[in-house]
Amino acid sequence: MTARLICGDLDRSGDEVAQRALQLAGGLARLGVEDGDVMAVMLRNGPAFIDAIQSCQTAGCFYCPVNWHFKAEEVAFLLKDSAAKVFLVEADLLDALEGAIPEGVTVLVNGASGGLTAGRLPYEAWLAEQAVYEGEVRTPRTHMAYTSGTTGRPKGVKRMAPPPEDREALAVAIQALSRTTWGIEPGVRTLVSAPLYHSAPSSFAQQSIVQAELMVVMPRFDAEQTLALIQKHRIDTVFLVPIMYVRLLRLPEDVKAKYDLSSVRFVASTGAPCAPDVKLQMLDWWGPVIYETYASSETGMITIQDPISARRKPGSVGRLIGETRIRIVDEEGNDCPQGEPGVIYVRQPAVPDFTYLNNDEAREKAGLGDLVTVGDIGYMDEEGYLYICDRKSDMVISGGVNIYPAEIEHVLITLPGVIDCAVVGIPDAEYGESLMAVVAAPEGLLSAEQVQQFVRERLAGYKVPRRVELIESLPRDDNGKVAKRRLRELFVPS
Repeated sequence: MTARLICGDLDRSGDEVAQRALQLAGGLARLGVEDGDVMAVMLRNGPAFIDAIQSCQTAGCFYCPVNWHFKAEEVAFLLKDSAAKVFLVEADLLDALEGAIPEGVTVLVNGASGGLTAGRLPYEAWLAEQAVYEGEVRTPRTHMAYTSGTTGRPKGVKRMAPPPEDREALAVAIQALSRTTWGIEPGVRTLVSAPLYHSAPSSFAQQSIVQAELMVVMPRFDAEQTLALIQKHRIDTVFLVPIMYVRLLRLPEDVKAKYDLSSVRFVASTGAPCAPDVKLQMLDWWGPVIYETYASSETGMITIQDPISARRKPGSVGRLIGETRIRIVDEEGNDCPQGEPGVIYVRQPAVPDFTYLNNDEAREKAGLGDLVTVGDIGYMDEEGYLYICDRKSDMVISGGVNIYPAEIEHVLITLPGVIDCAVVGIPDAEYGESLMAVVAAPEGLLSAEQVQQFVRERLAGYKVPRRVELIESLPRDDNGKVAKRRLRELFVPS
């Protein structure tokens, strides 16, 4: 089964989606792409991205999503580090990438009509000429994601190939995991608006392609259009991230009331922690359909919080899925007592292990036996519910006290007028580090003093940011993660 695809004005049957993926797989093989090679993809949400995702199941190559906001230097690093053989890119992005594409990489240009230089092919015209793949069976592959690079260069996460005899069992396990965490099962009608260059929506789309009756891909998120598409296509399974919840909740009441959302049975969310108040407001509006998953590119899906526990255990990301294992340890590697925060190490047996591309040392440092960490700090309560405090690299130590910015961000996002926010640690001569809040709000609506007072009324005094910067917008990916390193570069002189 292959899902029917709707994206903007395009409506493509499942047979057409499957045929294009097979043609792309055949074309990639003729371009010299072999089992285990990499195709880099710098595309906006659209049908070409779906071609790329599905073709890798047959072509046996990884697709490496490249954030289309990236500049030439960032793109050059990813293309070189991943050793991509083919680069599928939007035509209007190409001019800004002069000098970034390594010699020998074949460039497929989406949206080009002709007039390209040697080694650059107009994607649609080229694809139409390709025969389907008919070679030996290759290892089905997925995305090769790069970490967000909070410190230094991003790291490529390359999933190891399972032995051929384990592939069928693993596919069944992944489908079961997707049913639990994404709500995807045969015959669903899905909608995804988050950018497909991010791991979670990409995985959601991959499972939708092979299981859903219908998949609607939004070229970009729009709050009211999301409601309209749900009503029009009777969508039952949706992928959203917390920042989208905030924008949906801020729609005027008369706009919210216009649309019938009764078809929705499962809203999947991951990628960034969701403020408890925001989640509760969504539950009050959409009903008991909001699910949150704790996951990462390295570990896969680890926990699930259902709508009932969201009310009973606000702030938790839920309980472990299936046979998932976890350890929470202190700086010395000792297990933390119940309720005490420590570094989270996990293992999801349904997901094959990974390596960091060209960075064995980083992979070794991330391991604890066969468990792995991405540096998150959290704790478990007496009922086995996991709470994420923050990323270890984001934790602020001020005057010897550990402060988790995520807790403060959860408060700030509920302040009327705040569109987006982030809290980071900055150097402080007296305390070592102090807190800086960066808040996006309409010009003139809020003052730094109002922001500080709002936090002071809700959290301990040492959690009130000593510095507040009000700006038009934050450097935030649509997946919900703020580029905090860039904020520090913007506001803290080097």
